Amino acid sequence: MTPDQPEQRAPYDPMPHGPTEVGVGPWPGHWPTGPQFDPELLAAGDRRNVVDRYRYWSLEAIVADLDTRRHDFHVAIENWQHDFNIGTIVRSANAFLAAEVHIVGNRRWNRRGAMVTDRYQHVRHHETAADLASYLHEHAGGPVRLLGIDNLPGSEHLETMALPRRVCFLFGQEGPGLSEAARDTCDGTFSIAQFGSTRSINASAAAAIAMHSWIRTHADLGTEQTWRG
Repeated sequence: MTPDQPEQRAPYDPMPHGPTEVGVGPWPGHWPTGPQFDPELLAAGDRRNVVDRYRYWSLEAIVADLDTRRHDFHVAIENWQHDFNIGTIVRSANAFLAAEVHIVGNRRWNRRGAMVTDRYQHVRHHETAADLASYLHEHAGGPVRLLGIDNLPGSEHLETMALPRRVCFLFGQEGPGLSEAARDTCDGTFSIAQFGSTRSINASAAAAIAMHSWIRTHADLGTEQTWRG
């Protein structure tokens, strides 16, 4: 590599600076025992974008551990235009440990922005918003309220509303927002306060704001497992 050539980043490394490789190499010394450890990762190293707790763990073991701690909120995204924001929203849902992610509309969706975090997240597909609402209202753990984000008259302000613990945030496509069918299906809508000149903010940014609002309201922030940045 010459001084004029940019440093090549690993395709799974989201950080623009720091070491060229992420993760850890092969396990030094005697291997640890336990069903959570993956022999292939112990032998070759673990270069995945996972927190230190999960180094060398198998994918199945990580998902099983996450399932013991998942939060009560869900995230849903309408998928009509193969929006690249969908993957980014899934990645945020994984970071905030959503119960499930729901894709409404086309089954195939743009996974690029997810950075393979969809492997650790339960993702369900629904043909229509009405199908999603039926699933949520009849949820085995208890009814889940479906709230859409849209700058509509009558939308509650996210900053001042009483955010339900059992809730699903529904987001529309970048540009058109929620479809008319989705608006009619939602139990309510909310908006995010804006103070500049633009009419709306990016869909993935709005999703992250909504999820973090839930975290600040309902998540247990007193455990050691919380701070994993």
